[in-house]
Amino acid sequence: MTDVADLISRWQLSPHPEGGWYREMHRSSEQVTRADGSKRDGLTSILFLLEAGAVSRWHRVRGADEVWIHLQGAPLELFSLESTADSPTRTVLTADHPIEAIKANHWQAARCLGSYTLVSCCVGPAFDFADFDMLQDLPQDQWPAALKT
Repeated sequence: MTDVADLISRWQLSPHPEGGWYREMHRSSEQVTRADGSKRDGLTSILFLLEAGAVSRWHRVRGADEVWIHLQGAPLELFSLESTADSPTRTVLTADHPIEAIKANHWQAARCLGSYTLVSCCVGPAFDFADFDMLQDLPQDQWPAALKT
């Protein structure tokens, strides 16, 4: 059985603000211009680890899609929510359904359904913390209706 502490050490993972552990593995050297005119690297890829009981708290990436790829461990429960929707979409990532894309500006959250889950998350245009919102950091009147409970 894989030990979470071993994975954190082997991959030199750091705590992520949304929860879990991560390490950036790739950042494209190519630049793109987003619809809002801002420049970003083309793509980023991270390893992201959630252990039993840990969650990736509700967050969104403005102006970039995020692709989640299940690598190993327990299934991952992934939620996605448009800001105008009444309820989130639920997907479970496993070896049989390993990939799910979250559209730009959609709220998302995840949780491990076992002892640990290791995924890769790829963001394009590249991830930048300037485009990252955590639900808890926004005034409640900006929260999507389904997240107020």
